[in-house]
Amino acid sequence: MGGDVQPSSVSRPLSTSALSTVTRSSGFVGESQEQSIKNKKKKDEIRGCKPREMPLKQPGSNQQSLEVVVSVLSPCSQVLYEDCRMVAVSAPYVAGFLAFREVPFLVEALQRLEQQKPELKPQVLLVDGNGLLHPRGFGVACHLGVLTGLPCIGVAKNLLQVDGLVKDELHKEQIRSLRRGGDSFPLTGSSGGVLGMALRSYDKSSKPLYVSVGHRVCLETALRLVKSCCRYRVPEPIRQADIRSREYIRQQLCSPLEVTSSGPERKKEAELDD
Repeated sequence: MGGDVQPSSVSRPLSTSALSTVTRSSGFVGESQEQSIKNKKKKDEIRGCKPREMPLKQPGSNQQSLEVVVSVLSPCSQVLYEDCRMVAVSAPYVAGFLAFREVPFLVEALQRLEQQKPELKPQVLLVDGNGLLHPRGFGVACHLGVLTGLPCIGVAKNLLQVDGLVKDELHKEQIRSLRRGGDSFPLTGSSGGVLGMALRSYDKSSKPLYVSVGHRVCLETALRLVKSCCRYRVPEPIRQADIRSREYIRQQLCSPLEVTSSGPERKKEAELDD
């Protein structure tokens, strides 16, 4: 497919971003034309950004979430950009359909990033969740990629047991066979298809990540890109946003939090304001 991310493209510096909710994160990888020229002199640098949403328990019927956007320069992990805000989540929780609850906020976070920092426009989204590794073969990484038109990769911390994939003794033995950071094995379902890869991302972590294709990226590239973003077990943009979201909550627990809505509700509010 024209414009898709191919394996050779990850050998040059990329700008990485990640979006997330309480159980999944998404991220982007990209660079502007101007930055691409500069990056020829900085081949070991990766710039990243990650929005995060974390549900908070508040009085009332609507659930509130914290949304955080962080831009990170890797490998030095310098934070270049940060955006924190509360959002009101009105869609119900339905297992397997979380994209309908979470993705609208992630799309808006990406739009704000592109408006405020166009030089950080992403090439690839990293999502704390699954892509093809999903009961219907279309997880949040696929959903977000289709809506944004950007290449997207699913990066899950736990195995989603679908198509015969289970955490049985065979799976545990395969995990033990991952001796060092960068080692991986395919996640082959009962249907015979490879749904993703289990990756030991860090020498000192025995718990793998589960990488799957979301949109417009091949599995080989997805694996190499995720591995290149890991200083520790979790890809650095996702890790940095997680750290800052917890700090934001710690600082704001005793303060009133401004909450914004999304989609039709936000449009209705705008009409009332007019």
